Amino acid sequence: MAKDNIVSIEDIIKKVREYLTEEDATFIRHAYKFAENAHAEQFRKSGEPYIIHPVQVAGILADLEMDAETIAGGFLHDVVEDTEITVEELETAFNREVALLVDGVTKLGKIKYKSKEAIQAENHRKMFVAMAKDIRVILIKLADRLHNMRTLKHLPPEKQRRISNETLEIFAPLAHRLGISTIKWELEDTALRYLNPQQYYRIVQLMKQKRDQRESYIDEVMNEVTKQLNDVNIQAEMSGRPKHLYSIYHKMVEQNKQFNEIYDLLAVRILVDSIKDCYAVLGIIHTCWKPMPGRFKDYIAMPKPNLYQSLHTTVIGPKGDPLEVQIRTKEMHEIAEYGIAAHWAYKEGKQAHTSKKSFEEKLTWFREILDWQNETHDAEEFMETLKVDLFSDMVYVFTPKGDVIELPSGSVPLDFAYKIHTEIGNKTIGAKINGKMEPLDYILKNGDIIEVMTSKHSYGPSQDWLKITQTSQAKSKIKQFFKKQRRDENIAKGKEAVDREIQAFSLEPKEVLTQENLQRVYEKFNFMNEDDMYAAVGYQGITAALIATRLTDKIRQTKLKEQDLAQTIEEVKTTELKEKKPHKRDSGVRVEGVDNLLVRLSKCCNPVPGDEIMGYITKGRGVSVHRSDCPNVQTDEAKQRYLHVEWEKNHSVQKQYHVELEISGYDRRGLVNEVLQAVNETKTNITYVNGKSDRNKMALIQITILIHNTGHLRKIVERIKQIKDVYTVTRTLQ
Repeated sequence: MAKDNIVSIEDIIKKVREYLTEEDATFIRHAYKFAENAHAEQFRKSGEPYIIHPVQVAGILADLEMDAETIAGGFLHDVVEDTEITVEELETAFNREVALLVDGVTKLGKIKYKSKEAIQAENHRKMFVAMAKDIRVILIKLADRLHNMRTLKHLPPEKQRRISNETLEIFAPLAHRLGISTIKWELEDTALRYLNPQQYYRIVQLMKQKRDQRESYIDEVMNEVTKQLNDVNIQAEMSGRPKHLYSIYHKMVEQNKQFNEIYDLLAVRILVDSIKDCYAVLGIIHTCWKPMPGRFKDYIAMPKPNLYQSLHTTVIGPKGDPLEVQIRTKEMHEIAEYGIAAHWAYKEGKQAHTSKKSFEEKLTWFREILDWQNETHDAEEFMETLKVDLFSDMVYVFTPKGDVIELPSGSVPLDFAYKIHTEIGNKTIGAKINGKMEPLDYILKNGDIIEVMTSKHSYGPSQDWLKITQTSQAKSKIKQFFKKQRRDENIAKGKEAVDREIQAFSLEPKEVLTQENLQRVYEKFNFMNEDDMYAAVGYQGITAALIATRLTDKIRQTKLKEQDLAQTIEEVKTTELKEKKPHKRDSGVRVEGVDNLLVRLSKCCNPVPGDEIMGYITKGRGVSVHRSDCPNVQTDEAKQRYLHVEWEKNHSVQKQYHVELEISGYDRRGLVNEVLQAVNETKTNITYVNGKSDRNKMALIQITILIHNTGHLRKIVERIKQIKDVYTVTRTLQ
């Protein structure tokens, strides 16, 4: 049905006779007569008889080749809401199926979209997909919205903008999710016309100006493709398709481009008979014109969730401009245009009806949601109401942006975090569920909106997480972390031990650890690389003394070389002392080339040896040393006062530094005592302790300890993480 044409009941009957029975056509005509009588005294804002609207809605559904009940529902969708007709009367006059469809559309129409936040609209439209007990309810509502948008000019500007905004936020994305592109594009273009008329008409005018040029260009392309296809006896239908106005507008906004900077304004669509021909045509296209890297998409092998299948490629066309080519079978094209409607089970008889029923059994909570909407119109309360079980074995939750994440029933926020990304899971320190902090073992419910709290200062997963998580993916990622972490620790431990043994020979590690020496040791002990060697030393698979002996034996064989090396090292040390007299303070930090400056460690981030640090020149108080990631010195103004500093290589191991830790876990009797005991076992002084818990039994313990370096700190953190019911250990800033 052309959007500018008004269809009649006869047009609809003619259309449905092409794919339905005569009995179905009689049933549909009966629905029209019933609606005509019910709306007899009613008129639209335009002054037209009201019956014109349901006839156009039914016409849209007929174009989608829907079943007789759905088209009847299109005629009748407003009779319960706008006339004295009841659902019971509809059931008597037609059947229970039609009555339920009209009842569903009536209640769906009563949902009020009050929220101005895009996230709320996103949540709503995704809920619609999940909650429809009968998907035809949504299809009737989409047809209703489409005709309302076509006649929006008769409403006041304020209502035009409100309805257009609602259409862009909810109904157009919903049509996209169902794969009905014919409705999606028209909804978006019409909404743009009322939301930004200046840009809409500007794009229309610019498109008109280049129409002849585009048509000539597309004819040239299609003639060349036709010639190539004839040579290999492939039958195809081709058409040039200009991009939709909203698509162009969206690209201009998203990419901050002007109209003349957008080159792929049109696409060539090629329809063939088989999948084999699709790939054959693709090869011909790439032979004729050079494909653009990264612009090929195979939606045949990997269809979109909304059933869409096609091959997409962008090539450098005859005149050097990008040209998009879409290749699909005719069946795929029908699905691309009509989405789920093209697969509608009622077209395929009783066996398909069973398939439809199986599909719809998963969508059980739609009517309950709509009934609850009568009791609450508040967006937040409405979202709370949506938190009910959808499937017995799965749970569906939302990201803050409104994306749906599917998890096994019983999952916790940690499962959600690892589902998003491994690093997010590893750095998790807490979770907000529906805006409220909840413990990490909180059982997720359908409809929960989850915001994962992370910190780059987190020391990673706790062993307890393996007991808390439900998904195999999360457990696997946690185990990988501990395996990698232990390897990293063993590598660090092994390197330290080997360096120490080399220094025992009065040699510098950097002089000994040459590629030649290392290669000899790899071959001798069958190591793959340097990390493998250090890891073996770290977990005591081989002694550091033996590795050091092998690494230094050639140097020690020649006494003269050994003396020369020692002399060279001494000369270098002497030269460094003469040329660079670093300024030392009890801080253990050196500022090269600068004398008589006060150097102090900043208390806002408490840097300790092992941390990456930077100096900040203060006004009248010398150099303040911060951790490189300290937020207090990240401004552009602060960066102008940066000074290079570094830790003293031989700083006193007796010096201690303050570090604050925050420990979270399940609140139980004795948890604080176990934490303090764990710290004491590492022979570490504690200068401050504070603990509290909330009503969700989430404990938060804050302690300040005195440590020597980051290695010392790491040992303390690992010891605390071994405590039962401890979830996270985080180093904090003041």
